[in-house]
Amino acid sequence: MEPVIKINPGATKWDIRQKIWDYIEEKNLANFPRPVHNRIPNFKGAFGACSKVSELQMFSQTAEVKVDPDKPLEGARLAVLQAGKTLLVPTPRLRTGLFNKITPPQGANKEQLRVCASAQGVKDFSVPVGLDSKVKVDLVVVGSVAVSEKGFRIGKGEGFADMEYAMMASMGAVNESTVVVTVVHDCQVVDISEDLMGSHDLTVDYILTPTRVIKTNCQTAKPQGIIWIKLDTEKLEKIPILKKLRALEEEAGKDVTLGAAPVAAEPGVAEPGAQTSQPKRQTRRRPRQNSQQDAGGETRQELQQERRGETEQKTRQRPARVRKESRGDGKGGNEGEGRKMVRDKSTGNTREQAPQEGGGEAALQHKLPVSVTTVYLGGIPAGLRVSELKTALREREVVPLRLTWHGAQRRAFLDYSDPQGADHALEALQGLSLNGQSLQAELAKSQRGGKKPGQFNRRPRPPPAPKSKEAEPDSQSDTIEKTEE
Repeated sequence: MEPVIKINPGATKWDIRQKIWDYIEEKNLANFPRPVHNRIPNFKGAFGACSKVSELQMFSQTAEVKVDPDKPLEGARLAVLQAGKTLLVPTPRLRTGLFNKITPPQGANKEQLRVCASAQGVKDFSVPVGLDSKVKVDLVVVGSVAVSEKGFRIGKGEGFADMEYAMMASMGAVNESTVVVTVVHDCQVVDISEDLMGSHDLTVDYILTPTRVIKTNCQTAKPQGIIWIKLDTEKLEKIPILKKLRALEEEAGKDVTLGAAPVAAEPGVAEPGAQTSQPKRQTRRRPRQNSQQDAGGETRQELQQERRGETEQKTRQRPARVRKESRGDGKGGNEGEGRKMVRDKSTGNTREQAPQEGGGEAALQHKLPVSVTTVYLGGIPAGLRVSELKTALREREVVPLRLTWHGAQRRAFLDYSDPQGADHALEALQGLSLNGQSLQAELAKSQRGGKKPGQFNRRPRPPPAPKSKEAEPDSQSDTIEKTEE
């Protein structure tokens, strides 16, 4: 069958990813989360394509199945649980281990199994599996951005699927008889040059789409273990389980020499687990609002310049739209005036931006939309750090325009440019528990107005700060509260 998307000769992995992401967005072929850029696309028809995994001839002979945690593979996880097989799911970004075993409640019905197959169920009904566990994986199901009928696969560029398979090979959990399956939309099946494939890249044996089951007959060998020379000390720090695996292999007499410090990798040549730099995309500049706001902005910039010397020493690197107003110890102060992470809404990409002259709140206000929808997050455990909350939000794919942190008051506010984004956040944050304490997620009180989730009022943009320098030091945006020391 002729591929829907034509790949130009000499295209890199990033060229292919970008072309597929753009096509899926342009043709509206994906469900939430959107945009699909930098994700394994949750394509329309994914659940039906996943159900075909149970129709594969070898499925009845499998006992333990590893399925990636991506949203479009939820149907595959459900099929494994319904068949009564052992389901293994990798831990997000390999932070705490290799994978978890999903253990549904005794006598679980179909609806309960659906919950276990979801992202929340993977967290609530899982037991960690250590490197020393005697695991034998018969079937591996991975997500892909692109795949060829010859079995060549391209992920989203971070290399975790390749890394996970290599780690399983090192611990003896997979071998040459293990079958690898990927589930994609038909448009994601394209021609991929074998020259783009490295020794660490995972190939697939079967491709499941909404309309087809493709047997690739791929003869290229799969990773036989971790290629340590492709890793470095920085990668080991990011994935602690690699340290343990390296120590075990060193004891066994294997060569575990690491590579040199990372250098800027050419797009499309990703190392296992390495996040490759993405092609820069031009962003649109937001027009200035009005002369009154501009004048207010200039006043704030002058004050920021005066305070810059006092705050520069305690400035930390954090996303541009995160303001940490009060810590758990009750101390106040403004932070986040260092480097900024700016999100491109058209692609979903996030890039780092150096501080601008006279930055701070004035620059922030010019970047936020005219109106925002705010989600209130309460019941935050005492002593929790904002970095821990941000990690939990990222794991649930909750990405606000701005996070306003009130640690002493045990609450936070998440700003979104549209009601749909806030609606998703409310859904994704249901059941969130940190340090054994359940968090409360709802619309900010000023916006609820008796409406149910999904029906939002938009909060108007805060008025510009007064021009008077005497009043300015004590005035801030209505979403940013100042706590006196």
